[in-house]
Amino acid sequence: MTLSSSEIRSRALLETNRQFYNGLWGDAQLVEAERFNTWPLVQSLLPLHPRRLEVAPGLRPRLPIAGTQFVDISSAALGKLAARGAQTTLAPIYNLPFADRSFDLLCSLDIIEHVEEDEQAIAELARVAAPGAVLLISTPLHQSLWTEFDDFVGHRRRYEPQAITALLARHGFVIQRSAVFGMTPRSSWLLDLGMWFLKHQRKRSMWWYNKVLPYTARRQKPLQLQDGLLDTADVGEIFLVCRRK
Repeated sequence: MTLSSSEIRSRALLETNRQFYNGLWGDAQLVEAERFNTWPLVQSLLPLHPRRLEVAPGLRPRLPIAGTQFVDISSAALGKLAARGAQTTLAPIYNLPFADRSFDLLCSLDIIEHVEEDEQAIAELARVAAPGAVLLISTPLHQSLWTEFDDFVGHRRRYEPQAITALLARHGFVIQRSAVFGMTPRSSWLLDLGMWFLKHQRKRSMWWYNKVLPYTARRQKPLQLQDGLLDTADVGEIFLVCRRK
């Protein structure tokens, strides 16, 4: 079978991401959902949304381990989640092995910018979402903000606000609330320093990631959720609460 150029790019990107995150999560510790600033929102959604799916959480899940189905391309991450009793499945976001309308609450943070088939990825989330389901999703914004870090972690794109809004709308997701998201340093020299350590001092970088991130996660500012889509002019990454029509 002859592969199209798009399929070749997709497979190459999938393998790049798989290798990067297997290496990352192989040395990392699990940080549970309660430690992140998304937890108050998630906790408020749990009683009315019992069937839950989180796609590509790595070892930083935002939904509770108990009772949630997790999907990832990293066997290293899934192994550690399974050891804690999680339900796990090895699969990419654009090919979810679940029946239509299977979930009431879906979470996919910082994922769609990594895949070639972002249209198919959102279509799959829409397919497995029950009517009225809530989708929590985040992604970096503005191609003009592209840095070496985007290349390093395997980003395919940064979205313009109109593009991500339209992508979600095409598949029946309505943005209900939004917030500024992420912990990317604003200082360029801090970013350059971090990149140097990731490339040349990987073990020391992983020590920082394992020991310091759980502490900084607890010190995150609360999510400042706004109705609809916030003003994205100076926003590098956005968190969206969407409802499936």
